[in-house]
Amino acid sequence: MSTEMQKTIADFIVQKILKQPKRVIQPTDALISSGLIDSFSLVDLALFVEDTFGVRIADSELNANTFDSIEQLANLIQARQK
Repeated sequence: MSTEMQKTIADFIVQKILKQPKRVIQPTDALISSGLIDSFSLVDLALFVEDTFGVRIADSELNANTFDSIEQLANLIQARQK
């Protein structure tokens, strides 16, 4: 798994969604189930992922099963890029 990909996603979350650039998010930290990211932010994150990594995320995948951690999201992106 690409740590660069995880860093890119984490940077987007802390800078654009949370607006807390000094915050550190670990790859396994819960994003949705912890309440860190709400449904509106989830859509922003999905659009960022699609634009940045060239993958398509189905609306049905915008949930805690797919997007609850940066690690899960990076795995999904890598699987779609193959």
